[in-house]
Amino acid sequence: MKRTIVFISALLMAAATLSLTACGDGGSSSNPYADVDVDQSVRDEVNAAASSSDLLEEAELENKTIKWMATWDINPDASGKNKPTELVVFEEKYGGNIEYHQVTWENRYEKLAEAISSGEGIDFFWAGDMDAFPKGAVRGMFTSIDDYIDFSKPLWSDVKEMNDSMLWNGKHYLAIVQSTGDKVGVAYNKKTIEEAGLDDPADLYYDGKWDWNSFESMLQSFVDVDKQHYGIDGWWFEFGLMNTTGIPPVGIKDGKLVSNIGDPAMERVQNFLYDLNQTGCIAIGVGDYGWTAHPEFVGEGKVLFYPVGLYEFYTSPDQWKEKYGDDAFFVPMPKDPESKDYYVPVGMEAYTFVKNGGNPEGVARYLDCKRFSIIDEDTKAVSDKQFREDYGWTQEMVDMQHEMQELADENAFFDLSSGVSKDCGDLLDQNLRNTARGTPWNETYDAIYATVQTYIDEINENPIVSE
Repeated sequence: MKRTIVFISALLMAAATLSLTACGDGGSSSNPYADVDVDQSVRDEVNAAASSSDLLEEAELENKTIKWMATWDINPDASGKNKPTELVVFEEKYGGNIEYHQVTWENRYEKLAEAISSGEGIDFFWAGDMDAFPKGAVRGMFTSIDDYIDFSKPLWSDVKEMNDSMLWNGKHYLAIVQSTGDKVGVAYNKKTIEEAGLDDPADLYYDGKWDWNSFESMLQSFVDVDKQHYGIDGWWFEFGLMNTTGIPPVGIKDGKLVSNIGDPAMERVQNFLYDLNQTGCIAIGVGDYGWTAHPEFVGEGKVLFYPVGLYEFYTSPDQWKEKYGDDAFFVPMPKDPESKDYYVPVGMEAYTFVKNGGNPEGVARYLDCKRFSIIDEDTKAVSDKQFREDYGWTQEMVDMQHEMQELADENAFFDLSSGVSKDCGDLLDQNLRNTARGTPWNETYDAIYATVQTYIDEINENPIVSE
């Protein structure tokens, strides 16, 4: 189960749709989907937008290739995605291209260290898995980006505060292009909701009534194990609900890591998870259902809610409909009724510059293109069109994704539990789920609080081990 959780967490972030074909040996991967491209009309639209805008720097790259190491390919892959809009901008504006170096989830840091030592010149690495920062900066695997990206420029100014909040040892080691609201949403099937005589969560959301209370009420109304009606399934719901408090287990303040394990909001949400377990609302472990997640039960009408990253819907329509059904939809995680603001699980679309990388200037220009594709209205419209055409989305789905993004933008915060160390991340990942399995919160709190604080103190006292 732990390996499954870890693997799934590697696939977070919408823009990071998974690659299914490369060998995972740390070398550059031949891509059988290299010829997949957007229509010429789309390319013409992007070219016109990029050429007429003064947001993008006029520059001629000496080296037009940037080397990307990750578990997934930015280029088109087996998921059915087309070429991302920002990559089209990079090609059109700077003639750039991305060379993909495939790694597995388990060996990615080992392969990155080998690449740094050998002088392979890997340029950038994914930080959206939330375990690269500050760990990679502390270990000297990443370098400051301050010589290459100016966050005060119009292209970056609206994420300057976010990036400044993540300073480490007085420097920027992350380039956060945006917070992301698609980290975890509640997937469900509209037909199942209708047949159960329940209100559509999307209607409840737009009416301002989608919160823990309505979420729990619907679960209790639906669950009937004898009829194979289960409540919540998946590996995401515990942290998805925790994040609706807006209080991450580990955060950052004034350049230092802080533990929030003892915050009253953490106790409150943990008690809510415990109550869901005690009332039979959590599917995992019920009867013969076992410990294997069954997303396909959503499409079969057996599972009511399946909290998951929206990457599940960033595939060809036949793939996501096979699991969640023709009437699949999604909404944000329900609001914490005791919170003034609406918090949702927030991810980051973020990148690090690798130590001894050969082309940091090229990476900076690519990330400029990322920012451009986010804020330029014409380019955003092209991206929305791709979601409808490539992924078979309805406009209603596009609109809900925008709603989730707006919630993330309005109340962004980041959980750095895994960025402290692997040991800290594993400890919290395993133990903060215990209440959903029937363990009272006070038992878990007493068992982990001091250890988590020790991990954090060690990093705060030694912010940079090596450069």
